[in-house]
Parts: sequence; C-alpha cells; structure tokens
Amino acid sequence: MDNKQKKFYFIAIGGVGMSGLAKYLLEMGCSVSGSDIKESKYTKKVENMGAVVYIGHDAAHIQSDMIVVASTAIHDDNPEIIRAKELGLKVLHRSDVLKMISEGLNDTAHENQQFIGFSGTHGKTTTSGLCSYVLEKAGYKPSYCVGGIIPDLDTNAEYQNGTDAGKFFVAELDESDGTIVKYHTNISVINNLEIDHVDFYKNGFQDLLDTFKIHINNMKQGGKVIVNKDCNGIKKLISDNPGRKFITYGIESGAVDYSARNLKFNEFGSEFDIFYHSEKILSSLKLTIPGKHNIYNALAVIAALNEENIDLERVKPHFETFSGMGRRFQKVAEFDGIRIYDDYAHHPTEIKTTLDSARLCNSNRLIAIFQPHRYTRLKGLWDDFLKSFGAVDKLIVVDVFSASENPIEGINSKAFVQCFENEDVTYIGGSMENAAGKIMPLLKSGDMVITLGAGDVTRIGPELVKLHEAQTAGI
Repeated sequence: MDNKQKKFYFIAIGGVGMSGLAKYLLEMGCSVSGSDIKESKYTKKVENMGAVVYIGHDAAHIQSDMIVVASTAIHDDNPEIIRAKELGLKVLHRSDVLKMISEGLNDTAHENQQFIGFSGTHGKTTTSGLCSYVLEKAGYKPSYCVGGIIPDLDTNAEYQNGTDAGKFFVAELDESDGTIVKYHTNISVINNLEIDHVDFYKNGFQDLLDTFKIHINNMKQGGKVIVNKDCNGIKKLISDNPGRKFITYGIESGAVDYSARNLKFNEFGSEFDIFYHSEKILSSLKLTIPGKHNIYNALAVIAALNEENIDLERVKPHFETFSGMGRRFQKVAEFDGIRIYDDYAHHPTEIKTTLDSARLCNSNRLIAIFQPHRYTRLKGLWDDFLKSFGAVDKLIVVDVFSASENPIEGINSKAFVQCFENEDVTYIGGSMENAAGKIMPLLKSGDMVITLGAGDVTRIGPELVKLHEAQTAGI
C-alpha cells in the first residue's frame, strides 16, 4: 500500500500535537480526515491542506479502511472509538503515528535519515523547535514534528523529501505516559529529568528513570545520548546506566563535553561562548529569548548539531533570530503601559524558571496568574508549587484545569491560596472571562503580567485586551 492509499482518521484533530501529525501525513500524500468538538485555527489549517474535518464526533465518520488515531483525552465511550472497535480497527495513540512517521511509512529515503529526538521534563518543545528552526533557516531542509507552533515558521510540522532535503528528522518525544520507549533515535537529547505526571509514574522518580533506560536502550545502533549534566535527575540516570556512554553539556559543571562560558545577560536575551572540552568551537552565540534555561536549551541543540557534523557557523546567526515557541514567555498584548505574557509552564520548576527570568528583565511590578493543571499534579507537587512564586509581587490563582480528571477532595485553588502566608495572593474562581473582569481593576501602568498553565488560562490575555478596548470605546 502506497501513502496515497493510507487513510488516517484523527479523533481530536484540533490539538496542537495531533494537527501537526495530520499536516505531516498530508504532506506525505496520505488521506487525512478527523473530528473535534469545535473549530480552531488548527482544524482550519489542516482543512485548508485537504483534510476532511468534522465538528462533533459521530460513529458514521469511521470507515472500515481507516487507520484511527485518538488523543489521550478521548475516552472509551466516544462514539467514534466505539465504532472503530466494532469494525475491528486498532486505535492508535499519537505516539504510534509519530513512530510510523519516523520510520518513513513507505518512503525509502528515510533509511539514511537521522532521527534527532528531544525529551525531558522541561524544555523539549523549545529545544525541538529551536533545532528545527535553525536547520530550516540555514537551508538544511529538515523534516520535523514538534509540540508547539514555531512562530517564525508558523507551523509545528514539516515533511521534506528530495535532493538535499529531509536528511534530518527532528521530533519532540513525550515521556508523560511512557510512550517514549517506542522510538528508535539516532540522537536522543534529554534536557533534564524530574518527577511530574504523578498520575502515570505512580512509584515516583525510579519509574521515570526506568522508562528512560528503556528508551536509550532502544536507540539505533551507534546512537548518541546527549544530556544536561547540571541536572540532578540526569546524574542519577548516568549512575544507573554505567555501561552507557553519555555526551554531556552544562554551565556549572566543569567535567562536561559541551559547556557555555562567559555568560552575559541583557534585558531579553544573553550572549555566551561554547566550548567542546577546552576548545572554543563557537564564540558569542546570541539569544533574544530570556533566561538561563534558554542557554541550556541552545547548548543542547548545539551539541546535537555538532554531533551530526553540522556547520555551526552556518546555523549560528539563526539562534539570535529565534523568538521562542508559542506559549513560551510569549508577549500577547500591551496597553496603558501594561505588558501581558503567556507561558505554558505548569510544573513548579518551569514556573520558578519562567518567573525568575521575568524578574531579570523587569524592575516593575510582576504579577503571575496561575492555573493549576490537573488535580493529581497539584496534589503530588503541592509543596513545590508553594515555593515557585517567590519572584512575583502579586499572585492570582484561578480554578484548576482538570484535563478530564475527577476532582480530589481538598485539592483545589482556593485551598492552595490559603496556604500562603504574608504574600499578596488572591483566588478568583469561575470562567476565564469572569477572572479577567476581576483582574482588570487590579492592574496599573508598568505591570508585567504572566499567565501560567497548560489549560485555558491563555484566554485571559485576550479577554483583558477586549476589556481595555471596551473601556477605551466607552462601552
């Protein structure tokens, strides 16, 4: 069966990850259709490329010759899932499709393709996006599939095939549900390791280490593992795998293969030199995305590219023009001297890193609007969350985004706020529209406002803009 005969059906095609896979398959020549509960920019994009998109789930959409793909958020009582099982169809997880893509389907060109995978608890969207971006801008024509929109390329996936194209396949590999063990990479970059997803890793950090041990043992022959040695979790991974050679990078650590030195920070970026052991291989690499964590991200990408013998001078200028990934410290609005940013951070370490970076580039009042993501995460990391907001002048907490989880007694935003002492912390319940209406009077010129979370807290920025426009118009 050639690619044109393959018919993929995506249940929840409007998700950022699912839409990227759908786009990639369309570019490979496959037939793609799917459904979602509402229209979005992602459904429109794949529809404009030729996908058939239904709004609403209906068993009649499923045909016996389809390959059905379902988002993790889709439950067994979904009518399309039920129909697929009645027809004897295997329902694939998105990781199964990414695995198929990485192995080329029927594309013989993939046999010489280098699969570069980025993973870890934090930063995998940014590192995979940055790697894809600099390769694309430098003319290497990579194929890629990442978990967020690369603003400067306006896409999260691209299929390349032909002369001098598609040699590199870059992907974000998700560890949240253990599916990372499915992939067979040439290079695996592990940014960091820290316990998260306590709903899946029920036995804690050791479960996570065991999963990554399987992942690196499943790499292609001669595969290389690149890790951040400044991370304590990575140090444990290294000690647990004494027979494995790790290529290391770091800032604080002296005994690493790749290091960033001579760091200089400015308001919204940094500048530093990169060394391979004692040899300077790249001087004055510049970033226009803030924070020390982004130096680690750039260092991870440089290590991967250098191990693939990429001309670093050729890619170097494009690190400076990378403006970050969608929902990663992304400026969404400015009015009356108030700047509003949005960030996907939903783990205590990510939140602290984002807010510390914001504090470095802001001397005025810093306000965080936090939406806890999942009851299980809030419960499992409760004390760590409480310690994440030291950089802010004011914290506003909205209701938990459940992500289809059932509530847990005593675990909610109101109870969370009551655990703070002597800080300016406010709980605002209800919809994001309601929250925006109550937040607006609290803001003043000079404020930097950051919405934090993996749910719909991202809607608050646009809602604040609407309120400002209404006030200006005198409505």
